[in-house]
Amino acid sequence: MLAAHELFRSTDLDEARERVAAVFCPHRLDRIGQGAMDARHHHLPGERLSLNYIQYGAKTLIAPGALERFYLLQIPLSGGAAIVNGNDRYYSSPAAAAVLNPHLPTTMIWEAGTRQVLVQIDRQAMMQHLSAQLGAQAERVLTFTGALDLTTGPGAALRRLVLFLISEADAGAAPIGAGLTGRAVESALMAGLLEAHRHDYQALLGRKRAAPRPRHLRLAESFIEAHLEQPVTLEEIAAAAGISARGLQLAFRQHRGSTPLGFWRDLRLARAHADLLAGAGSVTDVALRWGFQHFGRFSESYRARYGLCPRDTLRAARGEGYQD
Repeated sequence: MLAAHELFRSTDLDEARERVAAVFCPHRLDRIGQGAMDARHHHLPGERLSLNYIQYGAKTLIAPGALERFYLLQIPLSGGAAIVNGNDRYYSSPAAAAVLNPHLPTTMIWEAGTRQVLVQIDRQAMMQHLSAQLGAQAERVLTFTGALDLTTGPGAALRRLVLFLISEADAGAAPIGAGLTGRAVESALMAGLLEAHRHDYQALLGRKRAAPRPRHLRLAESFIEAHLEQPVTLEEIAAAAGISARGLQLAFRQHRGSTPLGFWRDLRLARAHADLLAGAGSVTDVALRWGFQHFGRFSESYRARYGLCPRDTLRAARGEGYQD
């Protein structure tokens, strides 16, 4: 793929490390298997993102630390990779992409014969796109969680879009980059990633993209946001919204696919997740700050939402996670 945009092909490990680093960032690259190196990198730059094809042939350890400048979507075509990004640990395969956050340390092991398409997205551009979708400045760094399912729904659609753009490039077109069409395509890729994958702005984006909210729903959500750190009851929320408790439950189910108290819990979990990623206090401090009095339930709800426990998130934020 992207054969007309070949940067290099080499059997030399040092050359491969140097040439890939020139596009991405300095990193550790070690062959850890018995197979022969057959490294190649094809690269099509755009304005805010780039399309890439990379293979190494042999089983390799790749440890760039924090990517800093960009998000990286990795879609395996064959083989697979063990991923550590912050304290996220999962296996990426042709059925599950990896999304590497720029502010968390990364380590990967690519299996022998792994071939991947990679979409490198400028960090500032991703944050600007997110802010535009929110209609307000994003206050914290966007953080994706876990592997991205490529087999169904928005994940499968995102994979098809990426492969279509690569096929267009292989046919001689310029699918990304300057011009109205190229910029629109880059925006579509960023929007597709936000829609397809789990991240800490999902609740806010869901509200923004929904149909216009009834006035009582807006009042209820405003009341919930103003009382995130405090225990609230369904009756209190309904009274603030000027509607019956039953009517409020029906409104949340119709417009949010949730309950009022479920919405309240999810927002508190999102704030706690952001604080843990920022290393803002101990797990106990963060839980209490956002109104979680029962630490066992907090840990269970957090793990169900983010796929890891609060303590592991905090360790990763403090640089105590696995990096080798």
